[in-house]
Amino acid sequence: MHKSLKLTMTCGIVIIPTYNEIENIESIVRAVFSLHKSFHILVVDDNSPDRTADKVIALQKEFANQLFIEQRTKKAGLGTAYVHGFKWALARDYEFIFEMDADFSHNPNDLEKLHDACHFEGANVAIGSRYVTGVNVVNWPLSRVLLSYFASVYVRMITGMKIMDATAGFICYHRKVLESINLDKIKFIGYAFQIEMKYRAFSKNFIIQEVPVIFTDRTKGQSKMSSSIIKEAIFGVLSLRVKKLFNQL
Repeated sequence: MHKSLKLTMTCGIVIIPTYNEIENIESIVRAVFSLHKSFHILVVDDNSPDRTADKVIALQKEFANQLFIEQRTKKAGLGTAYVHGFKWALARDYEFIFEMDADFSHNPNDLEKLHDACHFEGANVAIGSRYVTGVNVVNWPLSRVLLSYFASVYVRMITGMKIMDATAGFICYHRKVLESINLDKIKFIGYAFQIEMKYRAFSKNFIIQEVPVIFTDRTKGQSKMSSSIIKEAIFGVLSLRVKKLFNQL
């Protein structure tokens, strides 16, 4: 049980999924809480063997009523972690709900730009986009850049969305977007999860705005990218389009 939080002074809740992010978690938490605008953080940890959760719990003493944690029993994928976080946030009074990685590939300073796009500029979904003004990626090998860039080209061809960075995972959602989506139907875990969330918002005619950001590859910890995640994205996009054609989305 919980009491509804009074959140009039916060710009929203930043959901950060973690699995073995002990090298990054304290720094990213402090970076978010040092911003001019006030954000809360929800860490969704998948039972990290490196005890990421213990570090978050220790930090809660310093950031009471700002930093929250949900601990899951096993590694169950990025998509399910975000869905868990979305449901947690929707059970409270947050108007703006953010996705952000723990590894500083997403610059915490850009949270304010995403918030402003939704709060002041009329967007329902604000995407921190690597490709809306060119290719703004630092420290990725060319093969990874090409994979990511052409994945978005492929998504645009199949779905009809005019989104330059369809696989982006740095996002602000207005709560009404998440309330309109049946989160229990979301099954994808990686790139396909990010695509599916955007496609469901697009299909419901929500206003989606891309905000240019610079993406910097992690310097600490290990990437969670795998061949299975890539395959899920390729075939997941096709399945989403088919479901939309038959009104089953």
